[in-house]
Amino acid sequence: MPRIAVLNQLGAEVGRINLKKEVFDVEPNMQAVFDVVNAQRAAMRQGTHKTKNRTEVRGGGRKPWRQKGTGRARHGSIRSPQWRGGGVVFGPTPRSYKLKVNRKVVKLALKSLLTDRFKSGNLVVVDKFELEDHKTKKFVEILKNLNAYDKKVIVITEEYDEKLWLAGRNLPNVYIDVRPHVSVYDLTNAEMYITTKDAVKAYEGELKQ
Repeated sequence: MPRIAVLNQLGAEVGRINLKKEVFDVEPNMQAVFDVVNAQRAAMRQGTHKTKNRTEVRGGGRKPWRQKGTGRARHGSIRSPQWRGGGVVFGPTPRSYKLKVNRKVVKLALKSLLTDRFKSGNLVVVDKFELEDHKTKKFVEILKNLNAYDKKVIVITEEYDEKLWLAGRNLPNVYIDVRPHVSVYDLTNAEMYITTKDAVKAYEGELKQ
């Protein structure tokens, strides 16, 4: 059974915990990660794009000139696509970009990323965060203690911590969120995961099946 050290805010080891191999020791499936990220990015699109076709553009109900005898090309409407101000042919219409991904695939993607970071030494488990205030300087010290200051980091907690969130929100290489809100896309954007012990246990409970 894989084991990992639990650190405090000073970077000192305060214990070790066992990790479930069903979550942190699986065969990484990058195709599952790709499929889930693709679906999550597609779901971010609004899909509200719209152009007007020739029936929707205002005007153009009358034939601009008679069919024959003028020497000019024949036209039935000034709103046909070849006219300036006319309708658009095959333009974008409102649609949903959502892609269906099975829940089992999402779980496999999460386990694949957690396993990858654990085996590469980029998973850090912290006992808990205890910030006296929301000063960014104090949070930077914690990151340096955990050897994570110069890396792109995602900090995962089980419960919302306002002081922690305020302290890290203006650091460009740090993303902080609670575990239920962290997506596969968020995880792929981070080189190192810093997670609380409670969040690790919650991941194991959610993903072990």
